[in-house]
Amino acid sequence: MSPGRLPRTPWLLVSVLTLSLMSLLILPQPVAHASGGTFVQYIYSGPAGSRPYYVYTPAGYHVGTAVPLIVMLHGCLQTPTDFAAGTQMNALADQQQFIVVYPQQTTLYNISACWNWFLPGNQVRGYGEPAIIAGIVQTVEQNTSQWTIDRKRVYVAGLSAGAAMSVILGATYPDLFAAIGVASGLEYQAATSAYTAPLAQLYGGPDPQQQGQLAYQAMGSRARVVPTIVFHGQSDYVVYPINGDQVVQQWMTTDRLASGGSYNASFGSPSSSSNGQVPGGHAYTVQTWTDSSGREIQEYWKVYGMGHAWSGGSSSGSYTDPAGPSATNAMYTFFMNHPMS
Repeated sequence: MSPGRLPRTPWLLVSVLTLSLMSLLILPQPVAHASGGTFVQYIYSGPAGSRPYYVYTPAGYHVGTAVPLIVMLHGCLQTPTDFAAGTQMNALADQQQFIVVYPQQTTLYNISACWNWFLPGNQVRGYGEPAIIAGIVQTVEQNTSQWTIDRKRVYVAGLSAGAAMSVILGATYPDLFAAIGVASGLEYQAATSAYTAPLAQLYGGPDPQQQGQLAYQAMGSRARVVPTIVFHGQSDYVVYPINGDQVVQQWMTTDRLASGGSYNASFGSPSSSSNGQVPGGHAYTVQTWTDSSGREIQEYWKVYGMGHAWSGGSSSGSYTDPAGPSATNAMYTFFMNHPMS
């Protein structure tokens, strides 16, 4: 689905959506890729609940070789196979050799297959969907007969509702995820009910400095600087661009508190700012912020003319805009530069 065909209603991210979509969201079947990589569905069951998930093992991978793991959280109305097709993350995994894990939300838990990022029970450690996703990651890590995961290079990225959940995971499981990627997402606890979720999507959430403090508190004794890379279309009418700003600002506060003072960035004064243009596509701006030692902590991509979409994705998946810079490549590069310290 091209950005021009995207639904304009902000209700897409919440469970109160009344569209009849059940027939569109049948669980996909495992598939083998022509490249030789495998894309296999599993079922996770743990104390917090059960969900399907897919694991992509790249062509040429051999057990015993420690490789990174990237968790990809789909948006509403999407499935893992759809999200994989749109982001082309599996093709990059073939090139660079890493494992990709796609947890799946189902219509049993949200009629639009959205991650329920706006419910308080899903905004803390040890409960709900964050605990399920963390459990999936730990299950893959512990399955050493199939994969050897470099535990210092485990990351999570998402689109829309999946991006909002990535933010939550960064705050609740900073000991598990080395860095996070947020595409068209919202700050930590931008909403705390199905009623306030669409308001946050339109107008932004509460003060991001306040939310940054709450995210730091959610980290507890595991608090550490969590590097973040954010993509947001500046013509996004599902999750408005103010939310991209707030994600960056929220993490600025969270990481400042977690750093013990070594990271004290100002949103209005990035360490670097550059402009780019995709040939025949969208213009964009990239801003970065570094800590006192010059290490980049945050990266913010604003894509002009792009709606609610995965930037630079393939039209073979939904909610993508091939005319944008590649979020897949940018996030991978950012992640590899930020192992767990």
